[in-house]
Amino acid sequence: MKKNILYTTLLCSALLATGCGKDFLNKNPQGALSEEQVTNSDGVEANLLGAYGILNGNVSGTWGNYASAPSQWLFGEVAADNAHKGSEETDQPNMNLIELLRPNPANDNLSQMWQVYYEGVLRCNRTMQLLEADQAGPKTVSAARAVEIQAESRMLRGHYYFFLWRVFKNIPWVDEATTLDEAKLKPNNEDVFPNIIADVQFAIDNLPAAKINGERGRMDKVIAQAYLGKLYLYQGRHELALPLFKEVIGAKDITSMPFENNFNVETEDGPEALMVSKHAINPNGTGDNANIGDMLSGLYGTSPVGCCGFFQPSIDLVNAYRVDANGLPYLNGQYRDNAYVSDMGLSGAAKANYQVSRTLRVDPRLDYTVGRRGIPYLDYGVMPGDAWIRMATYAGPFVGIKTMINRSQFASHAVPGEPYITGLDVNIMRLADVILMAAECEVELGNLPGALAYVNSIRLRAATVPHKQIGGDDMANYMVMPYPSFPNAEYARNAVRMERRLELALEGHRFFDLVRWGVAKQTLESYSTFEGGHLPAFSGVIYNTHNAYFPIPQIEIDRSGGALTQNTGYN
Repeated sequence: MKKNILYTTLLCSALLATGCGKDFLNKNPQGALSEEQVTNSDGVEANLLGAYGILNGNVSGTWGNYASAPSQWLFGEVAADNAHKGSEETDQPNMNLIELLRPNPANDNLSQMWQVYYEGVLRCNRTMQLLEADQAGPKTVSAARAVEIQAESRMLRGHYYFFLWRVFKNIPWVDEATTLDEAKLKPNNEDVFPNIIADVQFAIDNLPAAKINGERGRMDKVIAQAYLGKLYLYQGRHELALPLFKEVIGAKDITSMPFENNFNVETEDGPEALMVSKHAINPNGTGDNANIGDMLSGLYGTSPVGCCGFFQPSIDLVNAYRVDANGLPYLNGQYRDNAYVSDMGLSGAAKANYQVSRTLRVDPRLDYTVGRRGIPYLDYGVMPGDAWIRMATYAGPFVGIKTMINRSQFASHAVPGEPYITGLDVNIMRLADVILMAAECEVELGNLPGALAYVNSIRLRAATVPHKQIGGDDMANYMVMPYPSFPNAEYARNAVRMERRLELALEGHRFFDLVRWGVAKQTLESYSTFEGGHLPAFSGVIYNTHNAYFPIPQIEIDRSGGALTQNTGYN
């Protein structure tokens, strides 16, 4: 992949005709144009589309975009207790260091994350610079559209900066008024969070509620409201976040929106979708506009996908879906007792003749999140276990589902011969996420009945998830029930946090949630003790204060001539 440093100048591509759906970002570069050629409506709109193009975490090419994936699977899930890097221990060893919380400034995953999302920032800035020049001269962009373009650009820029802030925290702020020479030497010693809030607030004030031109994937006011609420939540300003979440939720009934539709390429971007990274297979069959950040999570071996065996759910996550006799989650860690580990550790006839337990009492969302031996997997057939796993003795017996598409969809929605590269969208934010953030606010503001109602709406929807069956028989004792009450704030808080884990597992939220809740140390070290008892590679994890953020890439510090300073703990 082409590497871009902080002050890379964007070469504008010519504006392509756009329509609704996947075609919105289905574009190919057309070459460099002069300043005069792009200081007009077509040039500004083309640059804006280029800014949107970074939503899928890719600047150019297909391979190598894993750390910048919009799903944030590496930083948000593998670094937490939900997933392992997978594959083999010697494959992508720098990812191992992320998972074990021992990253160093030379880690290429860090520089990938930094460079891609700063490229997104630069594209947003460039769009606004061209817009300003047009408004000062020929005014080929209408005044009303100019405000919308600025709002779209600032919403995107706020998102790109937030992704950078969550990973690195101490980052330099470069905006449309920053010159090239200033950008090269901009320090990272100021809090950029107020600027991110200002960008998203501008988007709320100036974006329409409806998608511009009816194009799916565009930023709108509703997205901005949800995003600003999330920013306030990260600051602990629950009283400001909750009204925004309530505006987004409105009268929407999530129980009528099938959970599984969020992860099907033919039903994606439905009524639950809010902020989405739109993906598509290009007309020529290439996949640089596809979900290439998640491509490594493809199944291995004899599976219909055949590559690449990364991003495996943890044993701990799978057991978290176990429920008690009342259909409620175990909030006290009891789900680890007598842990379910599929066929791991068996050999010989016991391994060959293994049968999945149909009495295992679990939330049905488990089998739409995790592939288990003996359970039907999409339309691929019954998951056979190790035959679809790169190295089960290293990263365990489970595989993911949410990033995969049906075999019947390969011809239309996957790169020919490479069905691990697909047109499946990634939900950066969906309604269930917002509902559970609202529930969190209600708990912290003392409204336990309000929190209960939000959590139970998610659980009532979960109860409608179709059961996995063979021959008309359920493959587990599927059970999920609403909470009868939240007796106190501590119980409610734990229930909300568990529900976020179950509902949003493997969607990139978990590590950042643990950090902002202030429970990362006890959670991750306890997890390491449990998980390491089954898979030794993951024992002995120590979470230190500096692990809340990752090191600034050393290559960026060097390029800045020392203007950037390293995060504490990584010197």
